Amino acid sequence: MRGRGNRQVKRAGRTRSAAAGARAALVLLLAALSPVAAAATDAAPARARDARRESPFVVRAFRPFLDGRWIGDAVCYGPYRDGQRPGGPGPSREELREDLRLMARHWSLLRTYGATGPTATLLDLIREERLPIRVVLGAWIAPEERRGPDGRSREPLPEARAANRRELDAAVRLAAEHPDIVLAVSVGNETQVSWSAHRVPPALLIGYLRETRARTRVPVATADDFAFWTSAASRAIAREVDLILVHAHPLWNGRTLDEGLAWTRAQFEAVRASHPHRAVTLGETGWATARLESGEQGRLMRGRAGEAEQAAFCAGLRAWARAESVTVFLFEAFDEKWKGGADPGDVEKHWGLFRADRTPKAALTHGD
Repeated sequence: MRGRGNRQVKRAGRTRSAAAGARAALVLLLAALSPVAAAATDAAPARARDARRESPFVVRAFRPFLDGRWIGDAVCYGPYRDGQRPGGPGPSREELREDLRLMARHWSLLRTYGATGPTATLLDLIREERLPIRVVLGAWIAPEERRGPDGRSREPLPEARAANRRELDAAVRLAAEHPDIVLAVSVGNETQVSWSAHRVPPALLIGYLRETRARTRVPVATADDFAFWTSAASRAIAREVDLILVHAHPLWNGRTLDEGLAWTRAQFEAVRASHPHRAVTLGETGWATARLESGEQGRLMRGRAGEAEQAAFCAGLRAWARAESVTVFLFEAFDEKWKGGADPGDVEKHWGLFRADRTPKAALTHGD
């Protein structure tokens, strides 16, 4: 389960380089998975490359309901606490249980970013505790080739291919094991937008989407930035999914608090207009509670970060989403200090509605 730490942001001709700490975390994750790569063969990945599109393509409806109750007021979840990271120390079963109990007080729909690691335990606990929680299950997809500045493939990355295979197989297995909990599977996170540090070729993503649809019965999605979903290139991807997850972060896009909600709504409506035959949800949006005033965060961000600002943004967002039944995944449940750079004020560490120590911020203590 990983969020936005390992990425670049490009806006109005300006680019934010991927945070070094998150890049290192991804390297550690791939290194941890390298023994699996040694056992991998070309036969399994070939399923994605050779997968054919369903014909006729029947869109699977995404239904964010629990016992007849709409649960579209949702949240993104990353489980890593202080001293933990992907590919390194991870959360215990009891820590996951604590997180679930805390989140269940506020949300009944979670989004995860990966299907390996602690995700199987997370789903087992939801069932064991009989928690009123449903999940959009992520499958993390990383580049399988190292590319040069000219965009041409230079060398294969078998460890990444093996990791992708493990992610996809785990997502398929968990969706089958927990049909009452998993509402959809989302394959890939920000793999197509131009600024992404983990872009993959469209054909690779399409192959994995087709394979996932062939092996599951739930709606299949992919998540990406609004800038991709409103581009002509998004049409080929949109026709392969049942559900579109849109990322729209007003703070990163130079909006003030007063502008944030209107801007977010506008991006959502633009994506929905671009893809009228697919269900669209806000897969990520939010407001950070701290940021750096210097460097690229100082250059790109005009809005003030803080708990009062986060509470105000979330209150307006919830009111709009509930009034129009728009499913919104707030980014994110908990602060995660492994993300971003070394500076403790880095914005990537401060998107949570809970602090890293699991105490609630103002957005939660001020009520819904």
